[in-house]
Amino acid sequence: MRFDDPMDEFKRNRKMEEDSKKVIDVKVAESDKGFAKFGKAEVPFHIPTLTKPQEEYKILVDNANNPFEHVLLEKSEDGLRFIHPLEELSVMDFVDRNLSEMRPVKPLPLEETPFKLVEEVKDLEDLAAALQSVEEFAVDLEHNQYRTFQGLTCLMQISTRTEDYIVDIFKLWDHIGPYLRELFKDPKKKKVIHGADRDIIWLQRDFGIYVCNLFDTGQASRVLKLERNSLEFLLKHYCGVAANKEYQKADWRIRPLPDVMKRYAREDTHYLLYIYDVMRMELHTMAKEDEQSDSPLVEVYKRSYDVCMQLYEKELWTRDSYLHVYGVQTGNLNAVQLSIVAGLCEWRDRIARADDESTGYVLPNKTLFDIAKEMPIVVAQLRRLLKSKLPYLERNFDAVISVIRRSMQNAAAFEPVVQSLKDRRPETVVEMNIEPKIEKTDTGASASSLSLEKVCVDDSKKQSSGFGVLPLKRKLESDKTVRLLYTI
Repeated sequence: MRFDDPMDEFKRNRKMEEDSKKVIDVKVAESDKGFAKFGKAEVPFHIPTLTKPQEEYKILVDNANNPFEHVLLEKSEDGLRFIHPLEELSVMDFVDRNLSEMRPVKPLPLEETPFKLVEEVKDLEDLAAALQSVEEFAVDLEHNQYRTFQGLTCLMQISTRTEDYIVDIFKLWDHIGPYLRELFKDPKKKKVIHGADRDIIWLQRDFGIYVCNLFDTGQASRVLKLERNSLEFLLKHYCGVAANKEYQKADWRIRPLPDVMKRYAREDTHYLLYIYDVMRMELHTMAKEDEQSDSPLVEVYKRSYDVCMQLYEKELWTRDSYLHVYGVQTGNLNAVQLSIVAGLCEWRDRIARADDESTGYVLPNKTLFDIAKEMPIVVAQLRRLLKSKLPYLERNFDAVISVIRRSMQNAAAFEPVVQSLKDRRPETVVEMNIEPKIEKTDTGASASSLSLEKVCVDDSKKQSSGFGVLPLKRKLESDKTVRLLYTI
């Protein structure tokens, strides 16, 4: 069902505002001066000259090869799992009542809406106080996955019915949880997020925030069987707003934020409460699929509940991790090539954890497979394979060649895996008892076994909680050679 009256009126008002005020569409802002110093007009996915926020703002990370500990959650009686605060609540606690009398609340035009860039603790305190007085608020996060191992939340956008906020996460990293944690957990306050799957786990990982009472507009769009489920589509469909989503993959680590990126960030939440209003009305009047099924509105809240119940898990290195790299199981690799892939995957994982980089930044998959297929055994051959600048590879040519040579010598161990891949029986692959061992030799010293955990962290017993943990700064030394041994 379409609510033509409020939506059509909203669209007409929006068009009149744009015509009268000549509101600049986000597309024209590609030449925004904020990007001028980087020498490009287009939206940059990665700005290599930026200082990493982890270093500039002293953000602590723990990339040790240990499971993530949700230290703020209680554990079950048997100690085997963490208990999410939602487990004490029912989905029906969140389902709206008396929707037949509800009318969508149109947002103010973006230019007329009070806006606050939250950069100081006092600003964050004021935001928390403002959220205490409202019944619902919209949330979105911007994130960077390329220059960090686990991922890094870069920005938080929050909108109420009357105000928009952008929270500079980097400057307030240690304060986000203490000021906002209880507000996100409060079951009496509705949180509206679009496509919340990743936002939920990012909040847990970085700030120990666990969300209760969520309305996910992405899930609502699926239940309503809309043509598309993206926020871009919902903005156009319900609000007549043509958003430019090319900033979705911009490098959100940039500071100060250019005005065009602030506008984009605000648009992600500014209209979301209105969309939530209209969707609830549509869901309320939508017929059930059959007598046994839940009402569409209840179904959305059940799905949103399930999204919140996810718990973040850190990616761990195991003996078969290389088999999960995209392209391995369909790459038609021989035993030597597969052995090289396994060796280089372990090498890049160890480097990435130590320096808090993504494995794709240390050694992209395409380059990984190029090396495995060409099997260079001297640095000159390896150099010729490089199609772009890869700082970590260039700084570790000798170590990488050593990994390749050692892997080639141990290729026989991978024959059973190759055969399993050819037989298209990947479930048998992970059962192969191929266990990588790392041997590190100093110049003039005899080889000694070194576990992955000891390479990555000083204290292997240190728990990984994602916030308030020790930084990981163990780096490989240039005068040391890494060897990979594989045994069956």
